[in-house]
Amino acid sequence: MNTKELASSLTLIVIGGGFSIGALLTLDLGTTFRMGPGYFPLVLAGLITVIGAVLLLTSLKTHGGLDIVPAPTRAVAAIVVAPVLFGLTVRGAGFIPAVALTTLSASLASPDLQMRHIVMIAAGMTIFCVAVFIYALGMPVRLIGPWLGA
Repeated sequence: MNTKELASSLTLIVIGGGFSIGALLTLDLGTTFRMGPGYFPLVLAGLITVIGAVLLLTSLKTHGGLDIVPAPTRAVAAIVVAPVLFGLTVRGAGFIPAVALTTLSASLASPDLQMRHIVMIAAGMTIFCVAVFIYALGMPVRLIGPWLGA
């Protein structure tokens, strides 16, 4: 039994099932030709559940020892801090600094990355997010916020 695949498959099944139930109970599904607001989320949640079920079956077929290793504290802290940091800084510092700080925080989860790689990842992710969310989707968010004098 592959414990990592088992855990990820159960996570996908729970998330997919939860969103399926939410879509069924709270949104109008419509029909295939006249889709309501709940149709696409239900289909997507169903696909996630199916992927989880397939992973579950493959995790039960593979043979191996139970080698459960706890996640490194540094990695957990960096990943948990990242979205909190974004939420705390996006209005005051602006979108660009918030995305850069969030990416820097999440990148610190890997002990193998060098600082120059982390900075390059943060710069690339910031440019990508500005292009997609600000220019392509037109999100009404300040690029540089009042904390930085804009």
